[in-house]
Amino acid sequence: MENMINVYLFGKRYQVPKGLTILTAMEYAGYQLVRGVGCRNGFCGACATIYRIKGQQELHACLACQTEAEEGMYVATLPFFPLVKKIYSIEEIKPDQQIMMQLYPEIYSCVGCNACTKACTQGLNVMQYIAYAQRGEFDKCAEESFDCVMCGVCSSRCPAGISHPQVAMLARRLNGKYIEPECRHLADRVDEINNGQYDKLIEDVMNKPVEELKELYNCREIEK
Repeated sequence: MENMINVYLFGKRYQVPKGLTILTAMEYAGYQLVRGVGCRNGFCGACATIYRIKGQQELHACLACQTEAEEGMYVATLPFFPLVKKIYSIEEIKPDQQIMMQLYPEIYSCVGCNACTKACTQGLNVMQYIAYAQRGEFDKCAEESFDCVMCGVCSSRCPAGISHPQVAMLARRLNGKYIEPECRHLADRVDEINNGQYDKLIEDVMNKPVEELKELYNCREIEK
């Protein structure tokens, strides 16, 4: 019991072993997690969580699967945040500044409070990539937002109601479709797949036992 800490999950105190992530601490406390759990490695964004340490005023945002539980931590997980996702065809829109005004006009109501950046579970400069989107600099917006996992915590703190992850997704799609140069070797590989060049190889892989697949994966050649 010497290595136990006190955490407060949804207002109730539990003692859990020190060193657990918030997610595993919840399971240790008896919670059966059926929602808000995806990859468990910190990249799907499903386990968005807010917490405050007892005796401190600051409110923190994190992903529960990659954040260690602390003594006196008050925890509340966030349900799926209803981001506004506009419907569009990437083939019919163009990478001009007007497209953001048409689809996500709320970005021009940004008050510059920077709450989105402070809340980001990935440490991204969210307010900056929104500024790029406002100016139609979609390549910069795409690069700045590249590691977004679309957890929605930034939008939950925004007084202007901006759906930051969806704005960033639109910018990355526009950048990939119209701005970045064509990746010729990728297009060639897609053609090879469509022409059936890899059908036998895929069939052979599908018929291998699991242990052999694991060995192939662990010993694969990784392109530098």
